[in-house]
Amino acid sequence: MRYGNALSTVIEDITARKIFNSRGEETLEVDVTTTAGFGRAAAPSGASRGKAEVVPYPEDGVSQAIRKVEELIAPELIGVNAEEQEQIDFLLHEIDGTKDFRNIGGNTAYSVSLATADAASSSYGIPLFQQLAGYLASELPYPLGNVLGGGSHAHGKTPDIQEFLVLPLKATSFSEAAKANVLVHRKVGSLLKKSGGAFTGGRGDEGAWAPSMKNEDAFEIMVKACEEVSEGFGVKCGVGVDMAASTLWNSKEKCYVYARDGIERNVGEQVDFVLRLIKDYNLVYVEDPFHEEDFESFSELTKRVKKCLICGDDLFVTNKQLLAQGVRVGAANAVIIKTNQVGTLSDSWEATRIARKAQYVPVMSHRSGETTDVHIAHLAVAFQCPVIKAGVIPGDRAAKINELIRVEEALGDRAKMSVLPL
Repeated sequence: MRYGNALSTVIEDITARKIFNSRGEETLEVDVTTTAGFGRAAAPSGASRGKAEVVPYPEDGVSQAIRKVEELIAPELIGVNAEEQEQIDFLLHEIDGTKDFRNIGGNTAYSVSLATADAASSSYGIPLFQQLAGYLASELPYPLGNVLGGGSHAHGKTPDIQEFLVLPLKATSFSEAAKANVLVHRKVGSLLKKSGGAFTGGRGDEGAWAPSMKNEDAFEIMVKACEEVSEGFGVKCGVGVDMAASTLWNSKEKCYVYARDGIERNVGEQVDFVLRLIKDYNLVYVEDPFHEEDFESFSELTKRVKKCLICGDDLFVTNKQLLAQGVRVGAANAVIIKTNQVGTLSDSWEATRIARKAQYVPVMSHRSGETTDVHIAHLAVAFQCPVIKAGVIPGDRAAKINELIRVEEALGDRAKMSVLPL
């Protein structure tokens, strides 16, 4: 969508540098300068990655990615109009020449693609969400926050389940929904300190409390915290989980291994276990309850539950072919959208479009290794995602939440919350 003179969005320079993410790992940041604007984007990284994700970096890592930007990408994109997002993303695919971005790196493509969109919006002096979706974009997502966890995001005798989440329901504003999540996070911390264990206030990758306890004990605390905040604050809060079941799956033994609880479950037992959790704890969101190739179990679970989002992350990895396969068999009713899983804005938008057409709920998401980059807040609004999974604290998570508070303020009377099928 053009808002002014297209000459103002012509790319004049592209540079890249090495920075650090929230885990202290090296990552890539890209700057794009146009005639009248400037854009910047940094790449996140996941602790657990789906097999079908694009390759994040070339073989020699971030340093090689920087060389690819300087030697291959910049010469091709300088002089191109930053507003032509599909053309930019097509060129990135052409420059790479592989199906999985193993040449330039998926995170390289992601950073360039997003920084270019950011530069285009800067050139016109408008917010990124408006640049991507136009003036009518006005729906804000509900924040899905990680407040207690274990698995790949923590260490020690934490729960096997990776994330215990809170999702506020039917809040009147994004600010109110965000506050509800903060209150639940705070309440869980308070309940853990009173639980009588040796909890010392430890937190995992995403700022969630990381106590030494079994899975069922964690559920009890989550339910109690959500009930107390719902009653005291007036916003109903539901409990969700990201089971990250691929990290529990033993492919040799064909079972899910819950080491903390000392339990192994075969596929049928895992289905029954998840169904019981949904019933016993009134779960409103369940992510990756089965390993990343088990479309059949996802389909069976989805058919047997109501008023609960069954979400695929490793199952789909924002890949439109995998998502289309899931839609055909009814596997899940929601999908995680992580742009760096597929490399470009255009690719992630296409996956989101397929999801919405199939009445799957698209969930815009951060990664466990994050930066203070706030672009996914704008992508959630631009892509009309009813939910954004962006954590609660610390700063790299709160940055996305705070940006959505600013977006809500900028929208003024036009701002409205998305509709959740719950």
